Amino acid sequence: MTDFGNIKSYDSGKGVGTIAPEKGGDALPFRKSDLQQQSQEPKQDQRYGYDVKSANDGKRYAINLQQQGDANA
Repeated sequence: MTDFGNIKSYDSGKGVGTIAPEKGGDALPFRKSDLQQQSQEPKQDQRYGYDVKSANDGKRYAINLQQQGDANA
């Protein structure tokens, strides 16, 4: 199931960021490799759809991020 949220932060040097879920809760980390459009750098407050993956240690991550509401999407 796809969730939606806004980019909270993104470090282009490290290729990692966080996304804040629209439905509330803690921000989820993601990696550049999890972006569907890797050529486009996410910017703060951009809306993305994403899936959630739980790691073996119980931490949750955003994966399959896809920008929403863009005329080019």
